Amino acid sequence: MSQVLDTPPPTQVPADDDLAALAARHGLSVSGARPTLREYIRQLWARRHFITAFATAKLTAQYSQAKLGQVWQVMTPLLNAAVYYFIFGVLLGTSHGVPDYIPFLVTGVFIWTFTQSSIMAGTRAISGNLGLVRALHFPRAALPISFCLQQLQQLLFSMGALIVILLCFGIPVSASWLLAIPALILQFTFNAGVSMVMARWGAKTPDIAQLMPFVLRTWMYVSGVMWSIGKLTKKDDLPHIVTVLLENNPAAIYIDLMRYSLIDSFHSSQLPPHVWATALLWALLAGVGGFIYFWKAEETYGRG
Repeated sequence: MSQVLDTPPPTQVPADDDLAALAARHGLSVSGARPTLREYIRQLWARRHFITAFATAKLTAQYSQAKLGQVWQVMTPLLNAAVYYFIFGVLLGTSHGVPDYIPFLVTGVFIWTFTQSSIMAGTRAISGNLGLVRALHFPRAALPISFCLQQLQQLLFSMGALIVILLCFGIPVSASWLLAIPALILQFTFNAGVSMVMARWGAKTPDIAQLMPFVLRTWMYVSGVMWSIGKLTKKDDLPHIVTVLLENNPAAIYIDLMRYSLIDSFHSSQLPPHVWATALLWALLAGVGGFIYFWKAEETYGRG
């Protein structure tokens, strides 16, 4: 007597299109999927209070272990300026022919430090905060933006010391000081954009953070922090392409705009042509381009 075994019919695996339709029918979406650019901006704006609070907390904790505490926010760039003055102003003589050299130098150091620190912090924004990135859901651009905001807050603390230095060296208070506000807004936008680019690179290749100090040091030396770009570019033996690159260096542009705003002996003739338009162009190019570049990899941060 033969026994017939009933076997269940083979299970039919739904096609990918069927699964997508099923997920859409029940309102399901891919976990961690990148939102649209408009939605991403909306989410970022909704977390603006987190961004400012995070920046303030990081700034407060930065020197919490030092006995002088927040005094180091001002002392660090001042000590750097003192070292640069001794090396470049005294030993190398770059102060010759530069009126109000100490205010000129200190302004350059403070403004350059803002860019340098923002980019360095942005490079480690994702790779240095993986625990936060993996534990909480929020727009990852909040991290590099908050680090740039932290550096802006630190610069504003330092500006108090800068104003004292300007007054001590006979620089009068003038209406042109108000130009420092749009200059700082443009520089912040530029710094935030570059920081987001570096944050994406640093998230994928953390070793970039070890390379950046050398890149930034080289950038500093060609940005006119310790010497006058306008004085150098007037030399006839300088190749035209070098002159163009020096005059359109974004770091140098923002430094010279602040010098023009704050130092009455720094005249408009020392600025490159169309300087405000160039500063705006760099801010838009870096700010908008960097933001979109960072957003395109939103779903990859913290994975792997």
